[in-house]
Amino acid sequence: ISRELTLEGIFSPENDSLPGSFFSLTPFLPVHLTGTKYSCGSGGCGACTVMVSRYDPKTKKIHHYPVTACLVPICSLHGAAVTTVEGVGSIKTRIHPVQERLAKCHGTQCGFCSPGMVMSIYTLLRNHPEPTPEQITEALGGNLCRCTGYRPIVESGKTFCAESTVCQMKGSGKCCMDQEEKSFTSRQEKVNEFQPFDPTQEPIFPPELIRMAEDPNKRRLTFRGKRTTWITPVNLNDLLELKTSFPEAPIIMGNTAVGPSIKFRDEFHPVFISPLGLQELYFVDSTDDGVTIGAGYSLAQLNDALHFIVSEQPKEKTKTYHALLKHLRTLAGAQIRNMAVCSLVSYEIRLCQSSFRDGFGTMRIVLTAAQSFSLIEGKRQIPLDGRFLEKSPEANLKSEETVLSVYIPHSTQWHFVSGLRIAQRQENAFAIVNAGMSVKFEDGTDTIKELQMFYGSVGPTVVSASKTCQQLIGRKWNDQMLSDACRLVLDEIYIPPDAEGGMVEYRRTLIISLLFKFYLKVRRGLNKMDPHKFPDIPEKFVSALEDFPIETPQGIQMFQCVDPHQPPQDPVGHPVMHQSAIKHTTGEAVFVDDMPPISQELFLAVVTSTRAHAKIILIDTSAALALPGVVDVITAEDVPGDNSYQGEIFYAQNEVICVGQIVCTVAADTYAHAKEAAKKVRIVYEDLEPRIITIEQALEHNSFLSAEKKIEQGDVEQAFKYVDQIIEGKVHVEGQEHFYMETQTILAIPQEEDKEMVCTYVTLGTYLFQEYVAAALNIPRNRIACHTKRAGGAFGGKVSKPALLGAVSAVAAKKTGRPIRFILERGDDMLITAGRHPLLGKYKIGFMNNGVIKAADIEYYINGGCSPDESELVMEFMVLRSENAYYIPNFRCRGRPCKTNLPSNTAFRGFGFPQGIVVGEAYITAVASQCDLTPEQVKEINMYKRTSRTAHKQTFNPEPLRRCWKECLEKSSFSARKLAAEEFNKKNYWKKRGLAAVPMKFTVGMPTAFYNQAAALVHIYLDGSVLVSHSGCELGQGLHTKMIQVASRELNIPESYIHLSETNTTTVSNATFTAGSMGADINGKAVQNACQILKARLEPVIRKNPRGTWEVWISEAYKESISLSTTGYFKGYQTNMDWKKGEGNAFPYFVYGASCSEVEVDCLTGAHKLLRTDIFMDAAFSINPAVDIGQIEGAFVQGMGFYTIEELKYSPEGVLYSRGPDDYKIPTVTEIPEEFNVTLVHSQNPIAIYSSKGLGEAGMFLGSSVLFAIYDAMAAARRERGLTKTFTLSSPATPELIRMTCVDQFTDMVSILAWRIPWTETSKLQSIGSQRVRHD
Repeated sequence: ISRELTLEGIFSPENDSLPGSFFSLTPFLPVHLTGTKYSCGSGGCGACTVMVSRYDPKTKKIHHYPVTACLVPICSLHGAAVTTVEGVGSIKTRIHPVQERLAKCHGTQCGFCSPGMVMSIYTLLRNHPEPTPEQITEALGGNLCRCTGYRPIVESGKTFCAESTVCQMKGSGKCCMDQEEKSFTSRQEKVNEFQPFDPTQEPIFPPELIRMAEDPNKRRLTFRGKRTTWITPVNLNDLLELKTSFPEAPIIMGNTAVGPSIKFRDEFHPVFISPLGLQELYFVDSTDDGVTIGAGYSLAQLNDALHFIVSEQPKEKTKTYHALLKHLRTLAGAQIRNMAVCSLVSYEIRLCQSSFRDGFGTMRIVLTAAQSFSLIEGKRQIPLDGRFLEKSPEANLKSEETVLSVYIPHSTQWHFVSGLRIAQRQENAFAIVNAGMSVKFEDGTDTIKELQMFYGSVGPTVVSASKTCQQLIGRKWNDQMLSDACRLVLDEIYIPPDAEGGMVEYRRTLIISLLFKFYLKVRRGLNKMDPHKFPDIPEKFVSALEDFPIETPQGIQMFQCVDPHQPPQDPVGHPVMHQSAIKHTTGEAVFVDDMPPISQELFLAVVTSTRAHAKIILIDTSAALALPGVVDVITAEDVPGDNSYQGEIFYAQNEVICVGQIVCTVAADTYAHAKEAAKKVRIVYEDLEPRIITIEQALEHNSFLSAEKKIEQGDVEQAFKYVDQIIEGKVHVEGQEHFYMETQTILAIPQEEDKEMVCTYVTLGTYLFQEYVAAALNIPRNRIACHTKRAGGAFGGKVSKPALLGAVSAVAAKKTGRPIRFILERGDDMLITAGRHPLLGKYKIGFMNNGVIKAADIEYYINGGCSPDESELVMEFMVLRSENAYYIPNFRCRGRPCKTNLPSNTAFRGFGFPQGIVVGEAYITAVASQCDLTPEQVKEINMYKRTSRTAHKQTFNPEPLRRCWKECLEKSSFSARKLAAEEFNKKNYWKKRGLAAVPMKFTVGMPTAFYNQAAALVHIYLDGSVLVSHSGCELGQGLHTKMIQVASRELNIPESYIHLSETNTTTVSNATFTAGSMGADINGKAVQNACQILKARLEPVIRKNPRGTWEVWISEAYKESISLSTTGYFKGYQTNMDWKKGEGNAFPYFVYGASCSEVEVDCLTGAHKLLRTDIFMDAAFSINPAVDIGQIEGAFVQGMGFYTIEELKYSPEGVLYSRGPDDYKIPTVTEIPEEFNVTLVHSQNPIAIYSSKGLGEAGMFLGSSVLFAIYDAMAAARRERGLTKTFTLSSPATPELIRMTCVDQFTDMVSILAWRIPWTETSKLQSIGSQRVRHD
């Protein structure tokens, strides 16, 4: 049902005093509509996607489009129908095919992003009932998912395509590749197939909105408040009058520029003018010379219009349109493209003259002019060229003027246009550098007649290289011109060393690299026009012309079939759908912030330190307390118990030790009031020394959090004396942000008696939360009831951090005596909670010339931050796992966590393994280079081959490891593809392909035995229904789903009989972490134990009546006074580790795997494309293959992001710059492998339940195959240029690192500005490479 949203109360005094807080739609969705999730607040993640529908009275058509509710202004929706996920379908009525298929295709895990995914696909279907796979991929480009790896989400969308390639039995627990089950499908097709999609059954557009749109007597619409007024003009003259009356008022169309400024930069405007829907701004007018586009057209509408024009016009006239379309495809996501307008009207077009990261401004070279209008000067043309950027009087948009349209001329035969951009990821990311270039030649020649070059993100404005262009007029389009052009443009466009955004040398290199791409494109175009007159570019350069295409991902998932003799009712081993999947897709899965308001509840906002190390001189809260709605400010003085517990400080007292440390919190009646008051708290600091930010600084100051951890075997020093070669090196692996979709959220409710406190929150460890709250409040733990239903992602970030934040919120609840709702904004969450530990790894390796490694000495140093957190444990794991899959007879690994003045880093998926093992793979690669072998050959030579002992003296059998490795190389056709990549590299100079395969020996569980215990509570009710509780937390990993499968098998009843509600300390106490990939292992054993106890109790009843039903047996048992409730317990795996001896059986078992990835790298820009990945994972016997494959794929993509595009940036003063999706880029659907294959390899693991294995984290490291494939491609580029074979390996392999490692004449020119050579002659390029070796 489409929701009409009333605008009453929007400008109430409470809201109007805080314009940033009420501006968007999200806060005004009715309380009971909780499906639309709030995650980032900046339109960058898509979790809050809704569909807006408008009626166009001119065309008599209804236009449906997706928007992000966190950005779209509530007032702009007057006359529109808004459909949220609740309006699509519901478990209470009927679920929609989109929701059903996303669930059954296993496209949900934590479920927080799922409503947004549903809305993006649903909106596409409303416009295109039979979409193409490409449209599905494009529609999902603005939606982020941190759990699934995207493939199953895309598959769910592809089921709506005309020719679906997706298994139609998804979610049924059956396999379409099994012949017997195929016949079963034909008999039961009504049960197992997807419900059909009938587009004629969608809700109609509200007729009253049609009447409203066609009303000939429309009047100006005004929403007026105490401080702010929103005005919607009725026609063009009304708009012009408003601009004359309010010349400084921003004109709001899509709100993609103004909205973020209000929210994140505290910008204030007393008047907003919104001509959205004004018919005079919506038109396309084609002439013989070009096309005029109305200023109100969104980028999506512009895209559609240009596609139509391209289809109608001859090719030579559409070069400008093709350039625009190419730029539009990757600019932002679908939601933003439907909100942002093509002209950036008035206020927003002026941002092009001042915005640092304008993504579209450089393409204005194809727009000859914008037409503006004012009541004072009437119509005039504004040239969108260098004069516009320089704000020349004739080209500057005046404050009272309004842009009406933009004019895009047709291209001509001798005119070439190109738009170029490079960003951290392929889609939905601000450009690192973008460029728009245009050249016109004298007819029939290559003599430059007109030349324009615009660059974005190289200065505070879009920059025109006008002087360079002017000097090149009349020149021939040849290599000498290019050489001079590069020199001139570098002289003209200066990027200061301290420029915002950094990457100065890289950005300067991109300036001329993109120019070179344009040069090649024009040379190719001229050659096609007259091959005899204009020579073609070398064939080896052709691949540099095109950007990487965006392909729809596809793949195959292979897993074991269950025993044919297994009872049909037994779900173990089947790919069963996640137990909350349907609720995820309908938005009815309840997260903490979805819980309805509680009487008298208060909202908490944090005040954090702005200094890395300083003494607190003064905390002045008077201004904050004076603001309306503020109840109290809580500081360290208000903590009734311990303010510092186990090294963690709840509220800073006397001293701050990092930027982002909580100094105090503000409790108020609304979050907006609390946030505004938090800004008014004044803190006076006095800086202290030392200020330690980096690992190197910590080493210099001997600053550590704990003692050294070490394992050693053999005699390392002696072995170094008898090897052929020794190499030494360093590896830097940077940190990673968890970026769980649901930020840290806590609801703390003080009770009226006995000092009780009820807390609902998201965590991986209920006992730790309970422990910290008890310590802060100075009360026994039995007074604290902790509830966790589900988490919107965690990945380790919700182990210790919720405990600290829970103590903070509980103290506030205690002091105020009122419920506290504490929800961290994305930026605060990223600042306060930190993430994965950065690593500095050092190695010294002794080896023989045949590749056999005889000795290794490894040192690990991680940046632990300002407090202990999990750093010591992370280092223990890192050291214990350091050898990975390789046997090195003389091996030593030492490690220490460093103490710095950064927020404390914490647990993260893989727990040190993804960082530490990169060091091992790095030295393997270095050894291979020195021995003229491939890395895969050296890995094979040194891999464990028989039952052995690890460096910490634990015995294991590597047979599954060898099998995974062998199958990975064989079934991925590694050797053949390696040869094909080498052939590709010979034929392509500026693009290179690389392949890499990595093996893995991962560990599950904890080295300390008591961490491996678990408990369960199982109730059987008189109607036969079963309630299961256990000590694990549902984070999206399908733990509850697997526990239901276990209970179903053990009790021999259908899954539908079993319910699992939440994790609760009042039902299962002292619950250990849901971590270490052992959630299903240990809780499964506990649930199994409880069910077996109950089954044993029922055996006498069953023997008496063997033909009875479950319900009858339960009834009889009750009558015989047999207890139908019991606890289950698993003591845990009996692991141990003696760090004094450096030995122990630290882990219960190992998980083995291997992955192979192939990439293509653009050496000119640093961009890369992941072509294919094959994963082979030792799953033993999978309890639920769908869940396990989802975990593997999700972990792989998260790991791939960690090793490539995810980059945290800090200032030298310890200030985190990357605090949201605008600045921190996790993979989108376009980053995953084009071909993504996963195979679960069968083995035996008798120690675990049903011989299964924990697979939640193992896939993370396999993402490093992408990192090493990139390094393989970079090495190929460097070899061709005659550069050194070995080079420093660092992670992440960002576009900057890739580009600057592929050293060439452009990088050299940026460094020394001395090259004057013909750059399109391969032989000369190679000679330059030889010269470069001497520079090295």
